[in-house]
Amino acid sequence: MAMSRLLRLDGQNVSVVLEFALGQMPVWRHFGARLPDTLLLHAWPAARLQRLAPGTLDRLGGLPVLPCFGNGELGAPALRVHRAGLDAVQDLRATGFAQPDPQTLQLTLEDAVASISVQLFLHLCADSDVLSLHSVLHNTGSTPLTLDHLASATVPMPAALQELGSFHGQWSHEFQWTRQAVPQVGWQRDNRSGRSSHEAPPAVFVLASDAGEHTGEVVAAQLAWSGNHRFALDRADDGRLNLQAGEWFAPGEVQLAPGTSLATPLLHLGWSKAGLNGASARLQRYIRSQVLQWPGGRMRARPVHLNTWEAVYFDHQADVLFDLARAAASVGVERFVLDDGWFPARKDDRAGLGDWWPDPAKYPEGLGPLIAHVHSLGMEFGLWVEPEMVNPDSELFRAHPDWALQLAGRALVLGRNQLVLDLSRPEVSAYLFDKLHAVLAAHPIAYLKWDMNRIFAHAAGQDGRLAMRSQIPALYALLERLRAAHPQLEIETCASGGGRADLGMLRHTQRLWTSDNNDAVSRVAIQSGAARLFPLELMGSHVGPAPAHATGRSQSMAFRCAVACFGHMGVEADVRQLGEADRATLAHWIALHKSLREVLHSGRFSQGRTVDGVVWWLVQTAGQAVLGVFTVSPPNYSYQPGLRLPSLAGSGAWQARLLGSAGQARARGDAPDVWGDALRSGGGRVQGEELAQVGWPVPVMHPESALVYSFSSVPASEG
Repeated sequence: MAMSRLLRLDGQNVSVVLEFALGQMPVWRHFGARLPDTLLLHAWPAARLQRLAPGTLDRLGGLPVLPCFGNGELGAPALRVHRAGLDAVQDLRATGFAQPDPQTLQLTLEDAVASISVQLFLHLCADSDVLSLHSVLHNTGSTPLTLDHLASATVPMPAALQELGSFHGQWSHEFQWTRQAVPQVGWQRDNRSGRSSHEAPPAVFVLASDAGEHTGEVVAAQLAWSGNHRFALDRADDGRLNLQAGEWFAPGEVQLAPGTSLATPLLHLGWSKAGLNGASARLQRYIRSQVLQWPGGRMRARPVHLNTWEAVYFDHQADVLFDLARAAASVGVERFVLDDGWFPARKDDRAGLGDWWPDPAKYPEGLGPLIAHVHSLGMEFGLWVEPEMVNPDSELFRAHPDWALQLAGRALVLGRNQLVLDLSRPEVSAYLFDKLHAVLAAHPIAYLKWDMNRIFAHAAGQDGRLAMRSQIPALYALLERLRAAHPQLEIETCASGGGRADLGMLRHTQRLWTSDNNDAVSRVAIQSGAARLFPLELMGSHVGPAPAHATGRSQSMAFRCAVACFGHMGVEADVRQLGEADRATLAHWIALHKSLREVLHSGRFSQGRTVDGVVWWLVQTAGQAVLGVFTVSPPNYSYQPGLRLPSLAGSGAWQARLLGSAGQARARGDAPDVWGDALRSGGGRVQGEELAQVGWPVPVMHPESALVYSFSSVPASEG
C-alpha cells in the first residue's frame, strides 16, 4: 500500500480531514466538528480499519473524494464522460496536492488511459466555517470528450445525519419547507427548468433526527448556480449519506475539445451543532462576507421601495405616475421603481420585449421628466427590465429571429408570449449591453429590477445543440460588464418572484425578489423559508394591496406592514388610493422599519414555531434585538407558553418594549392587559438566560396578528 498522509483544514468549529496517497484515490476521513490531534486517523488508514465484506470486490478503501463510473463502486458517480462511447470507465488517481494557505487544499487526479485529469478545490472560510468545494475537468486527450455529469463535490455527512430538509414551491408559493427521513435507497432531485427555479431551489439541509431549530447536528448546503442542477443523497456501504451536488447537463450539451476544461459551480456547506438556525447562520455569514459585492465596497442603508407594478401595471400615464411618486414620498419611500410597461408597444405582455428604449407614446420626452420629479421628492429612481427575453412582436425579433433559442423545424414554444435570447452569442450580449448602457448612461438610475419570466423549452442554439448551460456564464458576464460600466448600480434578481434566488446570481446582484405574492399570510411561510438561506437585507418584502392580487385575501394594513418589516421593505400598491388611517399606519411602520433596519440588516437571524403554530423571527446584534411574533391561524389553546429564545442565553440583561402590533388578542373584553401596557409604556427588564430557558411571555392572538418587540442590552453595571 502506498504511504498515506492526512490533509486537513481547520476552522473555528469545523475540521475537514482527507487521506491522501500518491497513486490512490484520496478518501474522506472527516467533515464536521473541529478535531484536536487525530491519533486514530493518523495511525490507521481507512482500509486498515475494515475487513472485506461478503460479496464484494477484492479491495478495500474509504469514501472517495470523486467516485467514478464503472469501477465497481456502488455509490453515485461524480463523473460520467466518454468519447463517442469509448473511455467511459475512469480510474482517477492522485498525482499531487497543494496547500497554498492553511484554509485551502487543491488535489490533482489523473487517468492516463482515459486522458483526463481533475482538480478538486476545497476552501474552509476562517470567518464563517463554511466549506466551499468545486472541481475542474481537463480533456488531456486528442479527441472531443462528451460530459454527461460532473459534480461540484461528493461529501460524506456525519453518521447521525439521516434526515433531509428541502424546499418546494411554485409561482407565488416559493420556499416551502419540508422535512423527511432519507429513504434507504437515497434521494435525488433534478432541476431542468433552465433557472434555479421556484420548484427546487439549489439548497438542502441534512440533519440528525433529533435536530431542531436550535439544537442538534445539521449541514446546510447551497450550490452557487443559477441554472439546471442536481442534488443527491446516496447511501454508502456503512449507512452514511453522501451529499452530491452540481449542474444537471442536457443531452449532448457539453463537449470538451482537446486541451479544454470545465469548472463546476461552488458548493457551499455549513456544519453546525446548533440546529437549523446554527447552520443557516453559517451560510448567511458567508454570504455577507464573501458573496455580496456592494457598490462602494459596503452596504448602505437599504432604501424603502415603491414598485409600480401592482399600482398601475402596464397603464403608464404621466399624471398618475407623478401623483404616485408624491404619495410614495409622503409615507417615507426612498426609492421609486418603474416596473414593466415603459418601452414601445408594451400595453400588455404580448409585445415589446427586446426594444429597450422609452415608449415615445407614453414618454414623449423620455424618462427624464419622471426621474427628475422622483429626485425632487428626495427618492432614487429604479427601472424594471427583462433583457434575456424577446417577444416575437418586437423590432428586435423581426430583425433577428435567429437570436432566440429554438429548434429548427419545430414550432416556437412561447411562455408569457416570449422567447429566450441566446446570450452565449456575442452579438446578442453586445446588443443588450448597448441598449441597457444607453438608458443607464442617459439618466441617473440607481437600480435595475432584472426579471426572467419563463422556463426553457426547445432551448437550442444556432448549431442545433441544447444551450441551457451556456446561458448562465453569459448572463453572469453581461451583469459584470454592466456593473463595471455603472459601479454604483444595484440590481435585483427576479424571476416571476423567487424563481432565480441563488448564490450564483447574488455574486452579481444585491437583492432578490422573494415572491410575486404579497399576501402577508402567505409571506410568513415564504419568508421563513427564504430566511433559512439568505440574509434579510436581500429579501424584497413589500406591503401589497388588500385584497392581495395573488390570492384575493385581505389583511389589515398593520399586519401587512409587520410582515414586510422583516426584510428589505417596500410597497407594491397604489398609495394614492389609501384611506387616511391606512396611509398613517403605513407611514408609521416605514418609519419603524428605518429605525430598526441597522439591526435587521446586520444581525443574526433565528426563527421558531410554537406547538400552536405561532411563528417567531428574532434578529440580534451585540446590543440590540428585534422579535416578530406572527399568528396566522386560529389558536388551539387558551394561553401561550413563553417563547424560548435560545440564542439570547448568557447575553445579560435587556430592556424590552412592544414597538408595534397588528390584530387583536384573544381575551375577554374586560380583562386588563397589565403586561402589554407595561411594554407599551416604560418596557420591562429581563435576563437573556430567562428568555432562553423560561421564555418570553406573549398573549394568545387572533389569526392575522403580529407583535414586534425590541430588546436593548443593559450595561452590566445597571443589570
